[in-house]
Order: sequence, then C-alpha cells, then structure tokens
Amino acid sequence: MNTLTALASAAFGSTVYLTTLSTVKWLNRLTPRGKAAGLVVAGLVLCAVIGLIAFASQSVVLGFIVGAGLTPSVHRWILQRRRHVAGS
Repeated sequence: MNTLTALASAAFGSTVYLTTLSTVKWLNRLTPRGKAAGLVVAGLVLCAVIGLIAFASQSVVLGFIVGAGLTPSVHRWILQRRRHVAGS
C-alpha cells in the first residue's frame, strides 16, 4: 500500500464528510419538499464518489474510510474546544 496515497485519500474522506455535513445542515433549513430532493441528490453524489473510490484501489478505499471515520470525532473535539475557549 502506498502511504502517500492512503494519506491523500484520508484527507479526501475528511473533506467529503465535512462537505456532506455542511450540505445536510443547509438542506435542513429548506422546505420539506426541497429538503427531500436535496437529500436524494446528495445521496446519489455520495454513492458515485464512493463507487469511484472503490474502483480506484484498496489503499485508496482504506485511506478514505480512515479519513471519514476519524473526522467526526475530531470535528466534535474542535467545536467543543472553541466553545470552551470562547466561554473562558
């Protein structure tokens, strides 16, 4: 497995996670009809991205999974730290 490829894929997985999170937060502010259509489109795009990654290579898939898996906990930690610093 190429380490650089796995690291790049992890960064890409993290980016996809944060982009999806922002998209869903934005869609939650829309009307129910617009929200449903947006979620369907976002789901299709995610399926296409994951399909392309799975087609690429094993190291890319592993890196993507690691990046997308670690990002939520790190993102929560960063947000908690900001609130803690702002509250002080």
